[in-house]
Amino acid sequence: MDEGKIALPSIIGGSGLQQLPDLEVLDRVEPQTPWGAPSSPVTIGRFAGRKVLFIARHSDRHGIPPHRVNYRANIAALTELGASCVLAFNAVGGIGAGLASGSLVVPDQIIDYTWGREHTYSDSADASLQYVDFTEPYDRDLRQALVDSAIGREEVVLNGGVYGATQGPRLESAAEIRRMERDGCDIVGMTGMPEAGLAREKGLPYACLALVVNPAAGKSHALITMDDIARVMEQRIPVVAAILADVCATALD
Repeated sequence: MDEGKIALPSIIGGSGLQQLPDLEVLDRVEPQTPWGAPSSPVTIGRFAGRKVLFIARHSDRHGIPPHRVNYRANIAALTELGASCVLAFNAVGGIGAGLASGSLVVPDQIIDYTWGREHTYSDSADASLQYVDFTEPYDRDLRQALVDSAIGREEVVLNGGVYGATQGPRLESAAEIRRMERDGCDIVGMTGMPEAGLAREKGLPYACLALVVNPAAGKSHALITMDDIARVMEQRIPVVAAILADVCATALD
């Protein structure tokens, strides 16, 4: 991997990862950006022997719904603090065959079904218009590092797949999931966009490690319950944290 990509890695924690296990906190800063305040203070710390930046996407209290996350401020804050890449954790629903609860996915494509979100840095009065290439939304090297870590830990991981980003915070209907499946989606989440697109506008290599926490609507005879989701997170978040640690440790200070 290009060592420059992980000179100062940043991690965006989603549902279930409001704090990063084993992170040695050095400082917590609250940057103000031209797009407002980020979801939570950015933690500067040491993780797996590396200096890292960490931010909780939904706030430390997990109180910000997906459509209200200030994605622009989050990415801008990490950029201003010197982040060299973004490793994003997302809790998702499983659509594709074999993606049971607890499965790991490192997607290579994304479809954006969201609406009304502030999704670009190009719409302020003094901003220059950007047309960024988004053919490959996720960075190949970072993706491969996540996959290699999972395999090294003898975890089954889907290398590739399509993340369908929906508006939330409600879960989807079975008909919506059937449509997404026809579109080619393998997993469904609520926070993949505009985060990935904004990282591309800022020139930050970006990759997603997704944990399937429930079968998507209509993919199981059982109703989706928050208790079931919480149990999956409790069991699997330590594995997620270990994979992120492996990737952060792949280059030396």
